[in-house]
Parts: sequence; structure tokens; C-alpha cells
Amino acid sequence: MTDREAIDEPLWRHRPLFVFDGVCVLCSSGASFLMRHDRAGRVDFASAQSPLGQSLYRRLGLEMDATYLLIDGGHAYTKSDGYFRLATILGGWWRLALIGKVVPRGLRDWLYDQVAARRYRWFGKANHCELLSGDQRGRLVSDLDSDPLR
Repeated sequence: MTDREAIDEPLWRHRPLFVFDGVCVLCSSGASFLMRHDRAGRVDFASAQSPLGQSLYRRLGLEMDATYLLIDGGHAYTKSDGYFRLATILGGWWRLALIGKVVPRGLRDWLYDQVAARRYRWFGKANHCELLSGDQRGRLVSDLDSDPLR
């Protein structure tokens, strides 16, 4: 799969969906940070371990440990391209992150892969979504029945 690949119509969503590793301390902390700063609720969130997250990874032929997912506009974004797309969606000062596009994608994604491969060793694991507040856990889209991917 490429970093930005069209996905089938059944995976089309009304709002962007950020799928993250819910047991990774780095990933959950990052999702918590995004939720705190996305006060307008532009983005939905799901853990990779949820039925919805597992279904998306299977459907796209990706290993959960390989990358997070950002589903937006009928496309799946991963690695650095996903972060740049997220910065565009969130707008405002988030767009400053787009400066990172001056770094070649191969290098950006290599760096992403290095951190991803060592994230549990460097940052640790927590119980599923334990690092999210109660309100933040309430923002999670967790199963296929509650989210028809529209």
C-alpha cells in the first residue's frame, strides 16, 4: 500500500478518522494531545485494537504495528503524509507542521519507522486507552455497529 491509497466506498466517512495504537504510551499520549487541541471535534478517533480499527487494518492489508491510520476523503494516509494531512484538517497553527515537507518523504518515513519499531521499548505500554481521560474515551469510535463508516 502507498502512503495515500484510495479505499473502497464502504470506508468513506463523513469526518476524518485517526486510528492509533491504544496500548502504546507514545501513541495514546499523542491522541490525547490531539483531542485536547481539536476542540471543534473535526476528527474522530479509534484505537487500532477496537473492532473498527482491526477491520480497517485487515481491509487495507496493513499490520497494526506498521503505522497509524488517518482515513479522510476516501483515502488512507499513513506515516508522515498522515501527519501532514492531519495538520491541514486541523488548520490554524497546526499548518506550521507542513514545513516538515521540505524533508524528503523517504527520510521522514524512515525516521517514523525507527520510532515505531522502538516505541514500546522507549515509551512503554499501558492498558488499552488508559492514558485518555473519561471525556476523551467518550470520543472514541469503537465498533463497526456504532460507526457505519460514513
